[in-house]
Amino acid sequence: KCGEHVLNLREEAGEVSAALRQRWAAPRKRKVALLLLAVVLVLAVVLVRNIQHRHSAAMQGPGGGRGGSNNPVAVTVATVTSGDVQVRIPALGTITPLATVTVKTQISGQLQKIAFKEGQLVRQGDFLAQIDPRPYEAALKQIRGTLRRDQALLADARLDLKRFEELITEDSIAQQQLDTQRALVEQYEGTVEADQAQVNTAALNLQYTHIVSPVTGRVGLRQVDEGNYVTAGDANGIVVITQLQPITAIFSVPEDDVSMIMRRLHDGATLEAQAYDRTNSTRVLFPNQFVNIQLLENDLHNQVIMPNAAVHRGAPNGVVTTFVYRVNPDSTVSVRPVTLGVVDGERVAVTAGLAAGDVVVTEGGDRLRDGAPVVLPGATPTPEKLVGGQAGRPSGAHRSRPRVVPSQ
Repeated sequence: KCGEHVLNLREEAGEVSAALRQRWAAPRKRKVALLLLAVVLVLAVVLVRNIQHRHSAAMQGPGGGRGGSNNPVAVTVATVTSGDVQVRIPALGTITPLATVTVKTQISGQLQKIAFKEGQLVRQGDFLAQIDPRPYEAALKQIRGTLRRDQALLADARLDLKRFEELITEDSIAQQQLDTQRALVEQYEGTVEADQAQVNTAALNLQYTHIVSPVTGRVGLRQVDEGNYVTAGDANGIVVITQLQPITAIFSVPEDDVSMIMRRLHDGATLEAQAYDRTNSTRVLFPNQFVNIQLLENDLHNQVIMPNAAVHRGAPNGVVTTFVYRVNPDSTVSVRPVTLGVVDGERVAVTAGLAAGDVVVTEGGDRLRDGAPVVLPGATPTPEKLVGGQAGRPSGAHRSRPRVVPSQ
């Protein structure tokens, strides 16, 4: 029995061990499968990249560039010229009008008519608005009547004074009566002067009912409408007029240019300033607008000039400098270090390195090197150039390039 029991235990242990091995075997198989799949994917990526690299190398040719490093490169060129260059100082400025006038009424009354439109250009003295003039016409007539009455009293007092001066010589009246009459004449004279001043004031008030533009400029937004009662104390007034011509541009210049500008001004020169919008394409002057200023400081004559696009910056000979690719007569290019002068828009002056008549590359220079062949605009590439100089040539044949002379 003991032996049978031991045998049974061994069988049960074997069954348990087999079951455990089956459970452990399933995850291991999955892990091995995933690992094999990852290896296959890596190999596939490496293979695809290798094929792409070979295809790219085949397309580029043996020289490493597209079609081979010895193949001519199509470029755009320009001829170095001699001419004048303008020295300009760029600055950021603000357009500021010389006058901004708020048109207000100087009297009180009902606004009968508005004769302007918002945004309209008006000249000095143009009619803008009308206030009801009838109360001021009546006041003017009244004060004129008072003036005429007082003028008549003054005339009568002067006649009496003249009679009294004659009677005093005959000792017919007392001296006191003569003095009193003289005082009365002076009193009437003062009254007449006061009346005349009131007449002038009334006439001026009547004139104020007809409102005109004090300056030449552009009309802004209308602040009141017809039918409103306006007074001299209105803060907003009737309208705002901004003077546009002449107008000023306020801008600052770099400190290093101040001495040069002052020297030119002391010599009696008039410096021209041009104002452009933010895109540097349109000349426009509007109040409170930010503009790009180009201050013309000087004119330089007989300068060697080339397009700014021909300039490269780098270290072709191990020294960082500015250089250009100069086109040689055999349609190759050579690196020429140049010293730049004044920049005038798309042009730049060259103080050293080039002469008038030289031809330089303006486009396509990023694919060039010293001695590289080029195809100039208007030149017809030969079959040798189209296939990298290999087609149609027997083995060992001498390769020559056609000479293309750039047009001046």
